[in-house]
Amino acid sequence: MNAVLSYIHEKPAHQADILQVLHRMITNHPKVTGKISYSVPYYKMKSPLCHLNPLKNGGVEIVFWRARELSNEDGSLDFKDRKRMAGITYHSAEEINEEQLNAILQEAYLLDEMVEHKPMRLG
Repeated sequence: MNAVLSYIHEKPAHQADILQVLHRMITNHPKVTGKISYSVPYYKMKSPLCHLNPLKNGGVEIVFWRARELSNEDGSLDFKDRKRMAGITYHSAEEINEEQLNAILQEAYLLDEMVEHKPMRLG
């Protein structure tokens, strides 16, 4: 998790503020782990949950890996021509609707808990 915090602190202050809020919300669940993968903060439990994608325009997108399986009742998840992943882009920390995002995160956590993971067989 220290690598993720170092990554956040290396970003411009505007993006770092957004990343800090999102990181805090995502890691509020005790089973969530974070690391840097493909040069971005990536979070998982049993399987990948989401990653944070800092954008060139200064925003940050939180991208949910199994978005097709989430209810997306309020239509806040944007698929952007992606088949499985969808996200929400924030341009300031104040823009983050914590209640809305927490509802999506809780659903993603439950979805991950319900997944049965089979050990890989070698050979």
